Amino acid sequence: MIESPDRTPMPRDFFDRPVLDVAPGLLGRTLVRRTDDGPIELRITEVEAYAGELDPGSHAFRGRTPRNEVMFGPPGHAYVYFTYGMWHCLNVVCGPEGRASGVLLRAGEIQVGAELARKRRISARYDRELAKGPARLATALAVDRALNGTDLCAGTPSPLTLIHGTPTPADQVRSGPRTGVGGDGAHHPWRYWIDGDPTVSPYRAHVPRRRAT
Repeated sequence: MIESPDRTPMPRDFFDRPVLDVAPGLLGRTLVRRTDDGPIELRITEVEAYAGELDPGSHAFRGRTPRNEVMFGPPGHAYVYFTYGMWHCLNVVCGPEGRASGVLLRAGEIQVGAELARKRRISARYDRELAKGPARLATALAVDRALNGTDLCAGTPSPLTLIHGTPTPADQVRSGPRTGVGGDGAHHPWRYWIDGDPTVSPYRAHVPRRRAT
């Protein structure tokens, strides 16, 4: 008999740990997004860890700013940032309060509310592409800066909640370099994904930007 996934919210102490412990433990968990149009539920299949002020790839590497303030707050909250002038990305704050670190949610499988996600991701050819990449994930779930700082452990009626779901067994988890990260952080194997899952995004190495001449 197959047990039903656990629907209880993740406890705060799960996130109050080192980021490299939290990140792979998020695979298989369920993110619930509650909207006026109805709920969307996403099974997390790919993440990346960012170690704050110790990590050149992190937004917190150079210290606290108005943009990254949430990263220095309590664990278990959402850090949402805007990038390239067009996309939002969703992260989970972890580690002790005052020491910024976080996990970027890179990809997932929409298990509930696919019809709502399709309306926001009209360019997706297949449902496996609805949340295949961090910007696509945020778009499919209608996540923007208004949700920055949301408590992911709060449960209903929070607009975003992380519930236990079905954690992925360790032998199905793979790791490798983070996508698009250059410099000293380029080779950290801090990207984690579920082996063979079709919703996982393709790896892309960092490409330095060329300066105009």
